[in-house]
Amino acid sequence: MSSDPWGRVDETGTVYVRTADGEQVVGSWQAGSPEEALAYFERKYEGIVVEIGLLERRVKTTDLSAKDATTAIEHLRGQVDEHHAVGDLDALRKRLDALVATVDARREERKAQKAKQTDEAKHAKEALVVEAEELAQSEQWRSAGERLRALVDTWKGLPRLDRKSDDELWHRFSHARSAFSKRRKAHFASLDAQREEARKVKEKLVVEAEALSGSTDWGVTAARYRDLMTDWKAAGRAQREAEDDLWERFRGAQDVFFAARSGVFAERDAEQGENLKLKEELAVEAEKLVPVKDLKAARAAFRSLNERWEAIGHVPRDARPKVEGRMQAVERALQEAEESEWRRTNPEARARAAGLTGQLQAAVDKLRTQIDSARASGNNARADKLARELEGRQALLDQALKGLEEFGG
Repeated sequence: MSSDPWGRVDETGTVYVRTADGEQVVGSWQAGSPEEALAYFERKYEGIVVEIGLLERRVKTTDLSAKDATTAIEHLRGQVDEHHAVGDLDALRKRLDALVATVDARREERKAQKAKQTDEAKHAKEALVVEAEELAQSEQWRSAGERLRALVDTWKGLPRLDRKSDDELWHRFSHARSAFSKRRKAHFASLDAQREEARKVKEKLVVEAEALSGSTDWGVTAARYRDLMTDWKAAGRAQREAEDDLWERFRGAQDVFFAARSGVFAERDAEQGENLKLKEELAVEAEKLVPVKDLKAARAAFRSLNERWEAIGHVPRDARPKVEGRMQAVERALQEAEESEWRRTNPEARARAAGLTGQLQAAVDKLRTQIDSARASGNNARADKLARELEGRQALLDQALKGLEEFGG
């Protein structure tokens, strides 16, 4: 008989293994010596040890599922329980029990992790739904549309929930996207209609602008172009291609008209500049007539100058008041000289002036006599009153004497 610490072979060739529950039959060996029998079954034991070690490493270092790990453990446990190996089978059972505990712990850990991930995914999807529902009311069509597309990509990257929860959230999410798309479609349909209406209005404006481009009624037509521009701005924008084409035509028509007007005005300005020089020369000649020495000759000369003035034509508007004012000043000087001459040579006016002067002189003389008399009698109050009256009469007399001088004495 042969034996070792964990097994033995009896004289009949039966192989036993020692366990905590006593000896267990491993098998029968008839092909060789007892030592060979024990070595054979010890190698089978070592094979189980290797398999258990490999499984332990897989459980610890890989993502082996709990189900597959449990199946592998049960397979190895079956090999141990069948007692077809010689070695410390109780130690192997303990290692397998520990491995079961590790797998169970790993299963619970993964279950908790999955529950956490599911909860996070649920909150993430709920947040996506809330944001999508807010975006559904936005009128920032481009940015909101891009953000909704990004939300879809984010949704696809999140884990699925239970079917009911996932379907309910997806329904809200999808409904928000559809509502936004519907509003955006309606908006752009309305915008297209507005742009088409703007195109029709601007087409009419262009037609009128082109019809006016050859007009020479400068003031009226320029005012009408300003009105057309106001109407153009109020019409809104047409489709981009139509807008650009219509604007080119509209602006081209205006350019034709205003270029022609500018040419005419440039010629007119040059002509009026020459007119101004001529009128300034006439103004210089007219101003030489003042002061008036020979009224009749001055009148004749001024009429001749005025006729030449009228024949010259318009001058620039901003220069007109000054140059016309110079001629008007000469004309007023001639009128004043004429009025003075008339007063001087009018017998009736001279007689009235002389009569008034004589009356005033008599009144002044009388007041002076009364003042002297009042002071002689000591009535100074009356004398002062008469003196104040004398001042007024004397002023009138001085004025009358000056007027009489204008009549030649």
